[in-house]
Amino acid sequence: MLSSQAFNAFLKTLEEPPAHAIFILATTEKHKILPTILSRCQIFDFHRIQINDIVKQLKGIAEKESIKADEKALHIIAQKADGAMRDALSIFDQIVSFSNSNVTYEAVLENLNVLDYDYFFRVTDSAISGNIPANLLIYNDILAKGFDGGQFLIGLAEHLRNLLVCKDDKTVSLLEVPSDIKTRYQEQAVKADQEFILVGLDLLRDAETQIRSAKNKRLIVEISLMKFTSIVSSLKKQAVS
Repeated sequence: MLSSQAFNAFLKTLEEPPAHAIFILATTEKHKILPTILSRCQIFDFHRIQINDIVKQLKGIAEKESIKADEKALHIIAQKADGAMRDALSIFDQIVSFSNSNVTYEAVLENLNVLDYDYFFRVTDSAISGNIPANLLIYNDILAKGFDGGQFLIGLAEHLRNLLVCKDDKTVSLLEVPSDIKTRYQEQAVKADQEFILVGLDLLRDAETQIRSAKNKRLIVEISLMKFTSIVSSLKKQAVS
């Protein structure tokens, strides 16, 4: 947050630095630093840490500390950390305390208030088969567990995105989930038509916008679920006509 005048003053110091000093500049807006200062710096660009790398690091810590840790549980922690190793370590430490050094998938879901993958697989299977009552009952179960509609819609949209990247072998590598879950995604992607997925994503995007200002959020989600579960039959009618 330096002004132009402050940068100019700093440049003089950089041109004749004291022997005992090392300057470290940390910024997310490198383009705002004067080129004359950048030319005198060694530049290190930091990026978000990949989920698999975070999982690998957490595994190593668990082994050193004699902590039992389920790989699926570590994946959830890594996803929740959103690319930050410090956040992953904080969450991991919290779960270890909560679970008495036995980090299970169930313990992570409960502690972080995250929906199980299985819900989204079941909702999508019901949507493909056109089973509206089944999806309404699944959503009722989700609400009973304390999750809100907004969380559910975001999770379902992420699920459809994952199915989309599984439609092509070239993009499967973009899927950052445990190996057994990846297998389930690949199996369901075979059953889910690409047009069904794209229409579903558009529908969920609109629902996310509506739910922010809605007084009856449950109704918005249920209507969206019914529309989502009717996509396949609507596409078939369009094809016939």
